[in-house]
Amino acid sequence: MSAESKLISLGIILPAEPPRIANYVGGIQVGSLLFMSGNGPRRADGSSVRGKLGIDLSLEQGYEAARLVGLGMLAGVRKELGSLDRVRRLVRVTGMVNAAPDFEEQAKVIDGFSDLMVEVFGEAGRGARSAPGMGSLPKQVAVICDAIFEVEGDTTVM
Repeated sequence: MSAESKLISLGIILPAEPPRIANYVGGIQVGSLLFMSGNGPRRADGSSVRGKLGIDLSLEQGYEAARLVGLGMLAGVRKELGSLDRVRRLVRVTGMVNAAPDFEEQAKVIDGFSDLMVEVFGEAGRGARSAPGMGSLPKQVAVICDAIFEVEGDTTVM
């Protein structure tokens, strides 16, 4: 089943691409790789999930925040490529967690992002990953993820 069909079967409606808060682009394709900028967790009403895991937010809330990041990422990928069906596989994710110094479950938080990618792309959605804890993130959002996807259609930059 294609990724776009999978979204429909799962009842997932992607949000508008998240707004940029600084001087950068949402994504850049170089050859067969699409490098997607970091996104924070944005709810349907446009508000962000903010706070530190282990102080302000529970593991479950962090997981849901990371899933929201994934939804925003998919929206951005669709904007860059025209269709999620052009994604061959997720190559790598860096998931940064705004965490208390003693919080130890960063990997479980970022599973919210990773589980969504596997739901949509199957095994091709399981990529390499890093999930460090951070002392703070822009606007005090709970989670930020950036990602690299392998895609169909080579757009080599000269």
